[in-house]
Amino acid sequence: MAQNKEKASSGQRRRAAQPSLKVLIWSCVACIVLTIIIGFTLGGWVTGGTAQNMAEESAEKAVVDRLSAICVVQFKQDLEKDKKLKELKEKSSWDRGEYVEKQGWATMPGEKESDRAVAEKCAKLLMKINQ
Repeated sequence: MAQNKEKASSGQRRRAAQPSLKVLIWSCVACIVLTIIIGFTLGGWVTGGTAQNMAEESAEKAVVDRLSAICVVQFKQDLEKDKKLKELKEKSSWDRGEYVEKQGWATMPGEKESDRAVAEKCAKLLMKINQ
């Protein structure tokens, strides 16, 4: 019994197993899309606009934090600070920032008006002071 089967060469077997160019391109596209989805959802990637907004918010917070410390120092220089701190603690949380503004503690040297965000943060810091 003679066998008539021809044995395929390794090159022929490799060509038969190779995916088509279309499959290769779609696989690349799928990998790119998957990478983008994972990067933006789990990887912490953000767009340029989002990064800009985050930087601006961070800078604003840093400025408010620094200026509120100056506000606390200005409070401590007030001769009636004990009485005013007691009054501040009696105010509702909604009115404390306004009270700090009216006292002038949130008005920075060289400025004409106080900053509401600084006054709010300053009031929170002053609430932590024990008499």
